[in-house]
Amino acid sequence: MAREFSRTQRVADYLQRELAALIQRELRDPRLGMVSITGVSVSRDLAHARVYYTVLGSDSPEEASQSTAVLNQAGGFLRSLLSRDSTMRSVPQLHFYFDSSVGQGRRMEDLIRQAADADRKLGLRDDEP
Repeated sequence: MAREFSRTQRVADYLQRELAALIQRELRDPRLGMVSITGVSVSRDLAHARVYYTVLGSDSPEEASQSTAVLNQAGGFLRSLLSRDSTMRSVPQLHFYFDSSVGQGRRMEDLIRQAADADRKLGLRDDEP
């Protein structure tokens, strides 16, 4: 049996796909780097959407603060483009937040690699080359 998704989840998925394409095609701000939309959560009343993104080369919200400001300023423009292409009665207000989980995952991977290398040097791990 197919799993049913709530309306908010379907709207969030739609917004994530469309915003990724619109940011890549329509925003021409030189302060904005390579942006990837990692997730969207929509309020139950569909009035607000929290858009989570990452920027290539930025691992912390402080490094991406300029991108956050640019995206939040462009929120009205992106919302108007979304309203043209969608059949939704009203498009949620967009609020952009930097997603630091990618940077944290990269740091965790480095720590695991360092621990594995240290174990190999001590002769505790022989299962990897």
